[in-house]
Amino acid sequence: MTADLTRTDSDAPPRAGNLPLATAGLLIGMLLSVLDQTVVAIALPDIAADLGGLDAIGWIVTSYVLASTATGALYGRLSDRFGRRPVFVAAVAVFVAGSALCGLAQTIPQLIAARTAQGIGAGALFVLPTIALSELYPRRLRSRVQGFTGGVFALASVGGPLAGGAITDAWGWRWIFYVNLPLGLLSVALTAYALRLPRPGGDGRVDLPGAALIAGAIVALLLVAEWGGRTHAWTSGVILALAAACAVLLGLFVWWERRAANPLLPPRLLTGPVLRVALPATALLGALLGGSIVYLPTYLQAAYGMGATQAGLALNPYVLTFMAVSSLAGARVGGRFKPYLIAGSVIAVLGFALLSRLEPGSPYVLLAVGIGVLGAGFGLLMQNLVVLAQNAASPADLAATTSATVSVRGLGLSLGVAIFGNLLTRQLQGRAPGPAATAAAIPDVLFWGVPAAAVLVALMVLLPSPRG
Repeated sequence: MTADLTRTDSDAPPRAGNLPLATAGLLIGMLLSVLDQTVVAIALPDIAADLGGLDAIGWIVTSYVLASTATGALYGRLSDRFGRRPVFVAAVAVFVAGSALCGLAQTIPQLIAARTAQGIGAGALFVLPTIALSELYPRRLRSRVQGFTGGVFALASVGGPLAGGAITDAWGWRWIFYVNLPLGLLSVALTAYALRLPRPGGDGRVDLPGAALIAGAIVALLLVAEWGGRTHAWTSGVILALAAACAVLLGLFVWWERRAANPLLPPRLLTGPVLRVALPATALLGALLGGSIVYLPTYLQAAYGMGATQAGLALNPYVLTFMAVSSLAGARVGGRFKPYLIAGSVIAVLGFALLSRLEPGSPYVLLAVGIGVLGAGFGLLMQNLVVLAQNAASPADLAATTSATVSVRGLGLSLGVAIFGNLLTRQLQGRAPGPAATAAAIPDVLFWGVPAAAVLVALMVLLPSPRG
């Protein structure tokens, strides 16, 4: 049966006990999950100076990303079984406990272990709010509400390094973790008090074998992207073994899901014409988001001699246009997703094209225009793709569909960071090291966003048109 992109709001969802407070609690959790992907990077030199272990310092970031990405798909099914509120509260509690342990760590291995625990909790903190908000509000308001979550993502992605630098300078690196404690406890208090959703009624067992298989495949894939061509040669035994493990685990996952009584990712989801396009498009969008926003602050520092705080502030054109367009489009899109998604992907092509033409001496205003255009394109795309997928799913599959969509985007984001990092390493080969070489290389790397975004345009054109 073909999914309808414009289902009406005939079955209004149940309301929360206190809708504004429930929404605030969910958004605070979402904010924390994204902030802790980016806030730590700026403090790594201080952490290394304090704890040592410079050779393993990158795992402070990598362990969190691996844990949160690998566990994200599981939380939707857990919340089907045990309820949205208890699973979200438990996940925030794990995140808060991990944050406290991060702040108390005395060695790099201790910090990496605590970051892994933090990431396990964080895997729920974007997935579950996205599910719960779609159930709290009528379907006609989904795009508007999810537009705000896109704004939270943009603000936290760019504001993370800015906040991390300010906190580290003022109070020391341990406080970038300690500040999570009051915010996390506030999120727990608000959702425990205000969030009222009926348990979806999933009585089957949680698909733990499927979760383990897909988590293993994701970890192997991310390690291939992170290590390949940098830590290990692409033809090394380590990379080939990881690639083979990823392929085997993914094949076993597909085999198992066809036989599981309550699969993590029901195969029927992939038979619909909408999700067959929306999921790969979401992964590609995640890669473009990660590959661009992570390296733009580096360009600002290298090309203009800005500090971390200045670079964060200089990205305001991206954040403001992303938030404004995401909110406005969410209010106006209704059920007509396709024109907005095509427009967003075309604008993203233009944004990457403008950024690829930058030179070390280019005036800042040209960069501001480029990142503003990119922010507008991403603002039209990010959460509208999530709502498109949600609207194409039956109520029984809402959690699984949302978990898959958000997790695929997170996986794409992590892969984008790694792939663009590999491209940057290649561009820097043979150049004298220094800010000038970095400033010259990053626009060449961003050029690869043009053909990638063009593929996104093609995918959006392939979306089935809504039925009249």
